[in-house]
Amino acid sequence: MGLTFIEGVVKGPTGIKSSLRLLIDSGVVYSLLSQEHWKVIGLQPAREMDFTLADGSVIKRKISECHIMLSQGEGHTPVILGEEGDESLLGAVTLEILGLKLNPFQRTLEPMKMMLA
Repeated sequence: MGLTFIEGVVKGPTGIKSSLRLLIDSGVVYSLLSQEHWKVIGLQPAREMDFTLADGSVIKRKISECHIMLSQGEGHTPVILGEEGDESLLGAVTLEILGLKLNPFQRTLEPMKMMLA
């Protein structure tokens, strides 16, 4: 499967915005902001969580929240605060908050069928 990227803008509590390129990874639960982006917009850690990597190892990362804007919509989302070498990712929680899903065949974001049941 190919890689799918999207351009977006994130905004922190200070109102400062930062444009970034996100790798869409629907297998990742939370979105991740690279260190350069979350520091620019003034995010502060709210808590710390354990995350399991593909090789089974466990790492700790700090969590915060920000406002994210994509061409398909915008909303408030939890984010992992990346460390040196981490790349920005768009994860499943953010996709669901925005009502979007990844079409892996077309490599595009599409509106999610919303159910109220």
